[in-house]
Amino acid sequence: QVQFVESGGGLVQPGGSLRVSCAASGSIFRILTMGWYRQAPGKQRELVASITSGHIANYAYSGKGRFTLSRDNAKNTVALQMNTLKPEETTVYYCNLSPPSSPSWGPGTPVTVSS
Repeated sequence: QVQFVESGGGLVQPGGSLRVSCAASGSIFRILTMGWYRQAPGKQRELVASITSGHIANYAYSGKGRFTLSRDNAKNTVALQMNTLKPEETTVYYCNLSPPSSPSWGPGTPVTVSS
């Protein structure tokens, strides 16, 4: 069973940056396509970006180049660098497989962009 634990979120001012990280369990992480997701109040959870085992990133939301997804297969981690954050990007961010596995959702890490 693959499980994920997110970290790195917090409060940041508009225009600031955060790097959220995801630690994965399981021995097959290196062959999995991973994704970062977010869920805002009143909205369904949506994919932000995914990255294949071959380090090919695909962005459903790239923030016009402000968001960058990466992974470290040796450490079973995947990270989302978010630069020049906007208030509308405030929400809880999650990682999971892409497509996601329902039993594998972690608690997420909240990101608040506010003055």
